[in-house]
Amino acid sequence: MKDLYPLHGIVTVLNTPYTPDGEVDYPAVNCNVKEALRAGVSGFLVPAMASEVSKLTLFEKLKILETVFNTVGDKVPVFVGTGGGTAYDAINALNIYGALGVKNVLVQLPYENDEQFKADFIKVAEKVPEIIMLQDWDFSGYGLSDELILELFETVPAFRCLKIETVPAGVKYSRILETTNGKLHVSGGWAVTQMTEGLKRGVHAFMPTGMHWIYTEIFNLFKEGKEEEAIVLFNEILPVLAFSNQHLDISVHFFKRLLWKQGIFPTPNVREPILPFDKIHEEIADKHIANIIEIENRIRKIRK
Repeated sequence: MKDLYPLHGIVTVLNTPYTPDGEVDYPAVNCNVKEALRAGVSGFLVPAMASEVSKLTLFEKLKILETVFNTVGDKVPVFVGTGGGTAYDAINALNIYGALGVKNVLVQLPYENDEQFKADFIKVAEKVPEIIMLQDWDFSGYGLSDELILELFETVPAFRCLKIETVPAGVKYSRILETTNGKLHVSGGWAVTQMTEGLKRGVHAFMPTGMHWIYTEIFNLFKEGKEEEAIVLFNEILPVLAFSNQHLDISVHFFKRLLWKQGIFPTPNVREPILPFDKIHEEIADKHIANIIEIENRIRKIRK
């Protein structure tokens, strides 16, 4: 059986900043990465849905990755998203990204049946230099079967991480951790709305966007045995999660606006097509953002 992959904590999913002219702002990518590292994140995922990946050109994706790798160095792992297309698409992306020295990859594949999925997953895994994280994504059901996940874990050496985004996720966290004796690294995603439940169930990492200082503080408090303090802090951001989790597009709007208000991004700009974010959204968002900034300033003072 494989050793546990040592990734514990917050793996932040990076939004894409744009200049006032709508171009990708690479210095702002660098700024966001540096701020996340100061807050104590354990890794990064880019490009992903929160990065508006479908609206980025190949050149922009490569330049963003190059910027992230140059800033991160060997401090923490960077997982590169290959998109949610076919196995061919994922392999093609890996061939292109390979020149950048990509080691860790997040893969999401379409599912028709177990045999098709297993064959496609093995093809992709053969191209991954080190670690493959499988995204078990299903917002309408239970996702991949436990039996298929276990078979892949036992037969594919590179498969050491699983990002579970199913409905509900809680009991699946527990089953997978128990079935693999805790040796398959399990992450939770989608704005970590189940973060405290996930921590209680032994989830290794969480993959949210933004709020770097708050998320790392919640994780650290819990791991230090200060469970009640972690829950109190988590409860402070529940209104934020309720607002931003209306839809992925609302989440992108909100967290880019947060990063803009924090002085990390030059604009809150997004790329079309995307759901609108109107004046009422902005009014509500700005109240949440003021609260987030106050909480994060408090955390910075505590850590000094």
